[in-house]
Amino acid sequence: MTTQQEKVIPSKYIPDVGSHVETIEGNDYLITNDAMYTFYQRSKGEFSPFFLALRDDKRLLGCKCTNCGLVRVPPFLTHCPDCNFAPTELIEVDQVGIMNSTPPITYFATSLFQDMAPYGRGRVIFNGADTAMSVNLYTTTGILVPGIFKKGTEVKLIFRDDRKGEMTDVFCVPTVELSKEQIERKGVQESEINWEAPIEPKLPQADDQEVALYNEALEGIKSIIEEMNTNERARKDIAGWKRHILVKTTGGQFAIVIDDGDIRLEQREPASPDFVMVCEDPRTLLDGLAYRGAITDSVINRKLWISKNMEFNTIFKLDRMARSVARSKKS
Repeated sequence: MTTQQEKVIPSKYIPDVGSHVETIEGNDYLITNDAMYTFYQRSKGEFSPFFLALRDDKRLLGCKCTNCGLVRVPPFLTHCPDCNFAPTELIEVDQVGIMNSTPPITYFATSLFQDMAPYGRGRVIFNGADTAMSVNLYTTTGILVPGIFKKGTEVKLIFRDDRKGEMTDVFCVPTVELSKEQIERKGVQESEINWEAPIEPKLPQADDQEVALYNEALEGIKSIIEEMNTNERARKDIAGWKRHILVKTTGGQFAIVIDDGDIRLEQREPASPDFVMVCEDPRTLLDGLAYRGAITDSVINRKLWISKNMEFNTIFKLDRMARSVARSKKS
């Protein structure tokens, strides 16, 4: 298996030496770049066979007690505490299982897991196992929202294309989102799954009232975006970020273009949008951009749908821009 060279701390997280001043609510604060860190190596020890099986063979191992036959996944014991410490043996288990509880969803992760959010974190009992394994959960249907995973949901273990020998080398998706061949085959990788064809929610037929509401809201959204584009604090929130977003509402559609610190509204459909937003009422997005509520809350509460789970970071940036504009007005 070929591996791509990667730094423990990616270069994008390492700032240049220096300092700058930030003005917050009329007060100047000196910001300096500093570092405090420790590098260390750690051994997987007696658990190495489990992690090597994930990394090199795309297999899921458990340990089976040689006396009572109980199978624990992952194989965190070499001797069974229920059988006077009888030895266990490594066995392979199936890669399809059942959620044993309804998992929480992490939308706002720490920097270590920020690139993975939003994700669910739940416990799965895989076929052939007697205990549950904690694993990350994703969906191919768009943004991950409550209700997609719950107790009893059947899921399939999926392997990352780039594996390092860690628990994050694998995650699960619902089997209803996969083909029969993918469900039955072991070692399915993330690149083999279609992440680009989520089913958009259907919008109702627009009447004259809906079109008028759309036109009114569109003017409000356009005005706010123009204000964001002249606000230095808000522009910093999208520095280095580029996205073409198609927004669909009952009364009409438009595009929001983010281009490395610039943001603008275009009343045309982009040729190849990075992702799609869908909301029946355009005032949902208007209120979020105007800082009268959070767009992230609208996503979580299913008032606004986005087509790609990982684009939640873009939604978060739009919320930060709205907050930056609001804070500037208080200064």
